[in-house]
Amino acid sequence: MKLTNSFAAAEAGSLPGPAALAVYEAPYGPGGPAEPRYPLAFESFLYLLPAHQALQPGSGRGLSFYLEDAAAGRTVAQLHWALAADGVWARSPGQAPFGAVQLAAGVTVSNLHELLAAAEHSLRQRGISRVALRGYPFAYDPAGAAGLAEALRQRGYRVVLAEQNYHLDPGRPYEPHLHPSERRRLQKCRRHGLHFEQEPPFLLPAAYEFIRACRQERGQELSLPLARVQELFRHFPAKHFLFSVRQADGQWAALTVAIQVSEQVLYNFYPASPLRCNSLSPVVLLNEGLHAFARASGLTVLDLGTSTLDSGPNTSLLRFKRHLGGVAGLRLSWEKTL
Repeated sequence: MKLTNSFAAAEAGSLPGPAALAVYEAPYGPGGPAEPRYPLAFESFLYLLPAHQALQPGSGRGLSFYLEDAAAGRTVAQLHWALAADGVWARSPGQAPFGAVQLAAGVTVSNLHELLAAAEHSLRQRGISRVALRGYPFAYDPAGAAGLAEALRQRGYRVVLAEQNYHLDPGRPYEPHLHPSERRRLQKCRRHGLHFEQEPPFLLPAAYEFIRACRQERGQELSLPLARVQELFRHFPAKHFLFSVRQADGQWAALTVAIQVSEQVLYNFYPASPLRCNSLSPVVLLNEGLHAFARASGLTVLDLGTSTLDSGPNTSLLRFKRHLGGVAGLRLSWEKTL
């Protein structure tokens, strides 16, 4: 474990306390990343928790970096790298929707340079020559995401993927912001007796098979095997949910796995509906239920995710998310040769 002192002058609007922050570096242990030495000055996103990092494939080798304000006794930024078996790449995340740097309010671009410089130096010492980061959607923390993007630009990181990410604002009413065509579909679902439900976790194997079959009909694959999804439900039961739309006869018309990424964000992770239900479009009703759940839970972002295929943007899915009243945002991924 290593501590690197920073002597950069604090910028206007930076964190209170002395100008010097410190970067605390810790290699992964048998249980994955080390915990920060000081409490976080922000709520960690689920995927950046050491306990979640430890479950990600390839978590056996890695490095954690924490930016510390020792005078205040708090950790103001975190970054976890998974070191690839080829000895060339370091990636953040190892396997999760995103990784990169999460930071507290008030952390400046100069502060981020201290963290990133220490991380790059340590990786080069270990023979790592290529790094890749996948950022969180800007909607999760607009100021933090913008500051990170600027720091990475200044350090020569190259944007390798810029995606449109859509989200719903639970503070806005759902139905009035639907496109007229989707409002008609929502009303049709109601006329046919479809209804939204939260399903018990013991139905996960059957739900996973339903989602897999729906995706297969559309030529798509699931990113995680059932065993991995079950493991996440088991370790983080309060953060993972099954939601459905059932027909009047009880059959599933739509399903999703939803993940509470933070106290503010619910992620609609695995939405699916069979082709036989296309005329009803039950996913519109599914999102209405998620919107109501997020609003009742005090959340501020219902993340609908990106819509990117290997060949480029999935234009039909992007249009559907806009028709749901989705708010467009940005999500970036970067690479750099050290």
